[in-house]
Amino acid sequence: MEGFFQFSQILWQLVSNPTNLLVVFVASLLGIGFGALPGLTATLGVALLTTLTYGFDVSTALLALLGLYVGAIYGGSYPSILINIPGTAAAAASALDGYPMSQRGEGAKALGLITSASAIGTFIGLLMLVFIAPFIASVALQFTSFEFFLLALFGILISGTLTGEGGAVKGWIMGMLGLFLATIGRDSLQFFPRFTFDQPALDSGLDIVAVLIGAYGIPQVIKVLSDTSEVKSKASASFDSMKQGFASVYVGVLEAFKYIKHVVRSALIGVGIGAVPGVGEDIAGWVSYSAAKKGSKNPETFGKGNAEGLVSAETANNACVGGAMIPLLTLGIPGSAPAAMLLGALILHGVNPGPTLTTERPDFLLEITAIMMLATFAMFINGTILAQRVAKLLTVPATLFMPLVAVLCVLGSYALGLNVFNIYVMLPFGILAYCLIEMKFPISPLVIGFILGPMADESLRRALLVTEGSLFPLLQRPLAIVLLLIIVVMVLSQVPLINRMFKKKKVVF
Repeated sequence: MEGFFQFSQILWQLVSNPTNLLVVFVASLLGIGFGALPGLTATLGVALLTTLTYGFDVSTALLALLGLYVGAIYGGSYPSILINIPGTAAAAASALDGYPMSQRGEGAKALGLITSASAIGTFIGLLMLVFIAPFIASVALQFTSFEFFLLALFGILISGTLTGEGGAVKGWIMGMLGLFLATIGRDSLQFFPRFTFDQPALDSGLDIVAVLIGAYGIPQVIKVLSDTSEVKSKASASFDSMKQGFASVYVGVLEAFKYIKHVVRSALIGVGIGAVPGVGEDIAGWVSYSAAKKGSKNPETFGKGNAEGLVSAETANNACVGGAMIPLLTLGIPGSAPAAMLLGALILHGVNPGPTLTTERPDFLLEITAIMMLATFAMFINGTILAQRVAKLLTVPATLFMPLVAVLCVLGSYALGLNVFNIYVMLPFGILAYCLIEMKFPISPLVIGFILGPMADESLRRALLVTEGSLFPLLQRPLAIVLLLIIVVMVLSQVPLINRMFKKKKVVF
């Protein structure tokens, strides 16, 4: 009761200051823009904003940074739904069902769904941050290099299992291809050049922004501009969607509560994954989507515009924000890339996250919770208003809109680091991705493999260095054994003979 009273006091102090409200609403709006525009990620947004908050007090700086962080994770789903180009890697799973909903004239409703799901997911993440932070942090602390490698491998395999139209094998092949692309450049342990072909530009590897935009942006531009019949049908569906006006957004906002079971489950998954250092929102979205698909009575409808899949993915990646704050505040270890930038911002403002934080700043956890609650509220209000406006984009003919998307793809690739080489990576990679899509190979596992590749590579090699090349210590760690068993079961479940036996047994019982 005393803690609730302290929380109420802190929240009132923040709300009673109009400047704080202005800062969090503007930051949230800016974050949604960063998430929605390809190439402008939450990590980049927090990094750029950190330099501008140097003269602010800690509370005001955190209002701005967390407002942008929460808004950017939510905003990444806008282009996923509208044009099938995830604004951030965390929104990749949301595109699987969000874009088909938009194609059949339910784009405005989908935007309303993600607005409520994102707000509820973030709020549940806050509750977990306050009540179970010590417990989850202690579990996350048990992870060593072997567990990080297995977790990365699990993320790659599960994304391939879910998105492979021609079977899981195609998805796994793409995931392994992404894993290979992640090894290009000098390795971080011994600084040895790998697959660089004596090209200095490849020493630092392939930029994730260039790969992400090439994989999702260029194929979509080529496909839409080359298929006039599809453009016409999309424009017609968009017009039908707008006939209902802004009411469709509010219908979606309210309908999210219809899937409250999926929302709560996905939020818990997001918090748990967010609490594991270095994993991030993208895996949370995929794992939650997998859980929703496996638990659904109609799994065949996933990927074709199923609202359950969209809500599950979007809730998890937003709940992951609260989860990522748990190891950040209690251990000083960021749970995701944006949280890593937030760690630097906290240190810049004289706050040292870690085990001694509660001693040095007893009320800081409550203050963070109050600030994130305001950021969630600002995201919900801004999202509801913006969803009404953004829905109008559905009426714009794709032939007019896609050239602008192509320009944004080029600018987004060049923006991070002002490196022209990123454009040289993005364009051929986009053409390759288009060819692979035409051959029915899924692109999402490739991107996930590329994102998780460094963690898998570094973790496995570090573990083998410690154990002098032996894999036996892996079997001596309970958490590693659990993860390994999950991977083995998942792989075996895709073997046709075993799969048929399982289904036959299921029918008997």
